[in-house]
Amino acid sequence: MPAALGNQIHSGNANNVKARLIVEGANNPTTPAADAILAKKGIYVLPDILANAGGVTVSYFEWVQNQANEQWGPDRITKGLKRKMYTAVDTVFSRWQSFVVGEETPGTPDFRTVALIIAIERVTEATLMRGIWP
Repeated sequence: MPAALGNQIHSGNANNVKARLIVEGANNPTTPAADAILAKKGIYVLPDILANAGGVTVSYFEWVQNQANEQWGPDRITKGLKRKMYTAVDTVFSRWQSFVVGEETPGTPDFRTVALIIAIERVTEATLMRGIWP
């Protein structure tokens, strides 16, 4: 679990990775070249935009509290964070499985690609609903 610095898994060391799963706790810890190497080795990568989203999620909770002039306790924050994170991981994994079993287009993208597909779809839907300019 690379959790401190970016670009720590790169083309020069990706072949040495012996893990079956990498959970990215840092921002951009794996380079695109390393992603390709890891994929060829059959190593799964849970991307930073999914695994490292807890801090941003809790920042959002703080914003909501400030807007409503509320103070939430640690139990409510933890419960909300778990719900959001579990839902996000489940959504990405379910969509990834649809590629594996052939419901989507041929080929199996990595978890990062699936997470980005979902993110782009959500931004597209929001833009179409709201329009480009507020």
